[in-house]
Order: sequence, then structure tokens, then C-alpha cells
Amino acid sequence: MKRALYSDPLSNFYRTSAEHIRGSIATGHGQDIVAEQTVAWQTQVEILQQTPLSYSGGHLFFEFLIPRMGRRADVILVYRGVIFVIEFKAGEPKYLRADIRQTEGYALDLHNFHQGSHNKTIVPILVATHAPEQEWQLRFNDHNLSPRVAAPICANQDNLAAIIEKIATQLALDDFNVADWESSPYQPTPTIIEAAQALYGDHQVEEIARHDAGAINLNQTSHCLDAIIHDARINRRKVICFVTGVPGAGKTLVGLNVATRHANAVDEEHAVFLSGNGPLVAVLREALARDQVSRDGGSLNSARRKVETMVQNIHHFRDEYVKSELAPHDKVVIFDEAQRAWDRDSASDFMRKKRGQKDFDKSEPEFLIEVMDRHSDWCVIVALIGGGQEINKGEAGLPGWFDALSIRFADWQVYYSHQLQQTEYAGGFVDCASLDTRGHCKDALHLATSMRSFRAEYLSHFVHHLIHNNPARAVDYLAKLKDNYPLVITRDLSTAKDWLKGKARGLDSLGMVAASDSLRLKTQGIFVKNKIDPAVWFLNDPNDIRSSHFLEDVATEFDVQGLELDWVLVAWDANYRYINGAFEHWKFSGSKWQRRNDESRKRYLENAYRVLLTRARQGMVIFVPEGDDADGTRLCEFYAETYHYLRQCGIPELAVTGEASPKTTPLLSAC
Repeated sequence: MKRALYSDPLSNFYRTSAEHIRGSIATGHGQDIVAEQTVAWQTQVEILQQTPLSYSGGHLFFEFLIPRMGRRADVILVYRGVIFVIEFKAGEPKYLRADIRQTEGYALDLHNFHQGSHNKTIVPILVATHAPEQEWQLRFNDHNLSPRVAAPICANQDNLAAIIEKIATQLALDDFNVADWESSPYQPTPTIIEAAQALYGDHQVEEIARHDAGAINLNQTSHCLDAIIHDARINRRKVICFVTGVPGAGKTLVGLNVATRHANAVDEEHAVFLSGNGPLVAVLREALARDQVSRDGGSLNSARRKVETMVQNIHHFRDEYVKSELAPHDKVVIFDEAQRAWDRDSASDFMRKKRGQKDFDKSEPEFLIEVMDRHSDWCVIVALIGGGQEINKGEAGLPGWFDALSIRFADWQVYYSHQLQQTEYAGGFVDCASLDTRGHCKDALHLATSMRSFRAEYLSHFVHHLIHNNPARAVDYLAKLKDNYPLVITRDLSTAKDWLKGKARGLDSLGMVAASDSLRLKTQGIFVKNKIDPAVWFLNDPNDIRSSHFLEDVATEFDVQGLELDWVLVAWDANYRYINGAFEHWKFSGSKWQRRNDESRKRYLENAYRVLLTRARQGMVIFVPEGDDADGTRLCEFYAETYHYLRQCGIPELAVTGEASPKTTPLLSAC
């Protein structure tokens, strides 16, 4: 894969015309290019050529791929042992906060996700060409998770070369082999939002997937599905593909890749991505629409309408085709978390009571296959199957799909991997051999490599043991986390917020979460009953008081399931309290606490905290209130033992006066 659209030693760069370099970049771009973009490239080349650097042994890259986000940095300059990440804003008279965050974000992602950059010194520079010159100094933070990435520096077109020379002289580092650095593997872990934006922006899945030897499967799975879809169309067959994978392996990413590659409504193989997770659908739609407008211009409403045809709520899809006997427009549908589709009893009960369908008597898998079976020629269902999850009452699981295929749809071809029959996916109740000649085993349909955040690799194990009252095992896993994943606890909300704000750098996201029935957190100013708009909360600018960054509005497990933030504040109420060596399950109703006695409701509360405690990609602070013995609903004893139990799990205390180690450099301090 080509990392940059233009690459050359500085000695060659200075001898080559700006027009030739601009043309080389445009040729490598391979997409429709607006005039403003070619002017921007011309400006960048001219600025860099007008004041040649003193050392010609450096190397220059234009439009260098940044691994996590699937975007390209304007310029990467490797010069005297330093990697300069340079972002240009042509004609800009100010150093804008969003541009500084973007530049620093590129540098951090290069450091974190490009193997050759892990041990290199990286300096991000924002060049606002027409902005006034500002004082600057080179600053690093030894206590930050990325100590070799400098705080961002602001420059204009006149002083850029001088700043680069001064930094290189001050650091006095040894040169390194640029070719080896460039070709070292990527290990990106994009959020689902970043991955979706990259794919929708015509990037290939290879550009946002890991490129180490153990992670080739994601690309193979995508190509395998494309081949199956194409074969189904050519040979007029009806097909269902089951895609399995280890937790965090990228099943949703594969589904989105299929949907974006076939997003054109006139494409014969047009695909739609369906999910029952309402907030996830809302956030993905808005993220894709905004990203399209930022790249291509145009109306936001128009972009939203286009995205809505590609990402849909599965319940809306179901309800539409209950009313109609027509075949869907889409020939390819991707069902996310397909194992969670309802069984016959739950689906029939819901449709009778909520949709007035008195004669509805089938499982959700059976009905969804039935809808696609209305096509007279061909169609494909891609069912994304999660593993290692507890199947709740009313969910059909994988057997629900196989029962429907066996009883009613015997002419459908079925594709799967050997792992499909494992207990964690099928519960031991699926026999692929019974499919006979219509069954096709493809090992590429199993995703074997986790793509979870490199910092949070052991987080789910830690949380599992914490919730199941096994503090000794929790301590073991926290020991594996602590060097890369800061996790602290405090009794003071202001201290928790300050810590979170101090940790976030660049494009890092942060937010506050709490369980949906944490009603007594109201006294702390945490109102879980205030409804948020998930798209606004996740996507809006940090300066927007409605955004997650502001730490004013709290999101619940319903808002954040399936989504992630970089840094999270988890507020812990007395609904899940640790008393006399065990967790107790409570619910606040009216003006008092009531015990939860129903086992399924207990499991729900545990799962709510499991979701909240696994949303953070880079680090987390847990806030447990002190309580107030003057308030019978917030007695200190409701919270004290919970706090001590969490400390027993190994979580270090964050003192009210602040952390022992210094906070990270504020966003604008370097400029």
C-alpha cells in the first residue's frame, strides 16, 4: 500500500518544479479534485521550496496516510532524526483551535499506530499561512502516554523553515533509515465512527486495518464477501453469509465496508446496513453526512438523505415490510448483531401488541429472510454474529436463523466458517453438516484478530472480574493495563473532570456516563433522565456545551452501547452497591430504594455497568460520591464499601488536590 501520494528526498524536491510535484500528487489522488485542493498543494510546495533547509539529507512526504482515521496529513518531513507532522491552512489569518487539535491528532495517531514511529520524536506544526508570528517553545510531557510527541507549534509561511531548523538543532538527534520507517506496519484501531467515515470517503479497508502479520483476516473477509455477492448476482442465487469473530475483531466494520462499497442506489449490488441500536444508527448517519459535506461541500440535509439509504434501523426496515408484500429495493442487506434477533414468541407478542399484527406468528430471523426471499432472482443476507455474549430471554440466537433456513428456505445457499459451530456462537445447537450441498465453508468468514484499542487490550477481562466480585483476578489484569491505560478513582467530581480534561490531547474524545437509573446522582448535577441527542453529544465541537467534551450532559448505557470515547468519567450510584462482601442490586422508585429480586433485572444492571466501564479507549476515572447521612436516600454507607471494593481491585486513588504527576499541556499553550 502506498503511504504517501508524493515522496522524495529533499535534494530531489528542491530541484523539481512545483507544477510537476502538484501533478504527481493529483495523479496519486485518483479522485475528483476541486480547484481549491490543487491551489493548496501548489502553495505548500512553494512555501517549502522558497526557504530551503540547510540539511539536504531529509525526506519529504505529501498526503501521508494517518492510520487510525483513514485521512492524510498534508506533509510529513523527516529531518535530522525528527518527524515533523505539518498541516497547512492556506490563506488562514488565525490559528484556530480545531486546526491545532487536528494537527496534534495526526501526530499522536502516527506515534500510536505506526510501528516505526513508536520510538521516534514527533513534532506537530500548524501552518496558518497568513497568521501573525507567535512566540513558541518546544515542549514535551514525560508524564503523558505519548511523551515523544511534542505539544503543537504554530507557524506561518515566513517562519516555518526557521522553526524546523531550530528544533532539529535543539534536539540533535541521529538520522534513521527512512525507507525502513515508512514500510513498517500499521496497527490502527479506529473507532467505528472513524472507520465508517474513512470507508464512506472512498478509502479502502486496507487503509484503516492493521497490517501486521497477524491481522490479514479483515481484508480477506471483505474480499470474500464481495466475491460471494458478485457470484450470487451472476448466477441468480439466494445466499446468506454468517460472519463470526472474536470480540473487537471488526464484524461491524466489515459490514459497513460492504455497505459503503455498494452504496450507489443504481448499483445492481446495492447494499444496506441494518442495526437495532438506535443511537449507533443516529451517530453513524450524522457522522457520515457531516464528513461528506466537509470533503465535498453541498447541503447537509442532502448528505443526510443519501446516508439514510445506506444505514438504517432494522426495526424500521421490519415494520415497513410487514405492511407491504413488495420486495425491498436492496438486493444485499447486512444485519448487525444478528444473533440478537427475536425468537417466535417475543416477535409475535411485540407485533401483536405494538404493531397491531394479530396474525404475526414467526421469529424475526424467519421474517427477515422471508422479506428478502420476495426477490424473484437473487439476493444476499450478511448476518454478523457476535460471540461470547450471554443470550437474553427472547433472543433467537444463531439457531433461530438455521431453523428458518431448514424449515422454509431450503433453496438458499449458506456460507460460514468452521468456527460457526463453536459454543460461543451457536451454543452447540447448529449442525452445518445438515446443510448438505448448499452449505459452503469459507474460513475467511471468521475474524480471528481483535482490533480493540491497543491501550485497552485487557480492559474487558478486568471489568468482568470486577463485576463478578473477583478482586484478586481484577488486580492481575489491572497490572497488565496500568502502563498504557490510566484508570483512577475519586470521591470528588470536580477532580475527576479536571483529570479527564488534562489527559485528552489532539482529537481525543471525552465524556461522562452513568447507568440510566442512577437517579440519586442528581445531587451532584448529574441528570440521567435528561435526554441527550447522541449524534450531537458524540460529534459536536468541544466548544459546544451539548457535546460530550463539556462534561455537563451525561450519557447512559443506552446512548453509548456500540460506541466509544477515548477518555471516560464513570459516575457510580448506589443502585449497584457493594455491601458485606457482595454486590447488591437496587432500584430507586418514588422516594426510596427498592431491592431488585428478579434475576434478569439483576443481570441487566450488571450489564449496564459492564457497558459503561468498557467505553473508554485510552483511560478512565471512576467517581463514587461520598454520600450524606442527612439524606436517607444517600447514606454514606451506600457508597463507602463500593469505593473500598474498587480500591481493592487495584484502582489507585486520585486525590482531591490533583494527581501526583503533572497534567498534560493545555491545548493552546504551545502557540
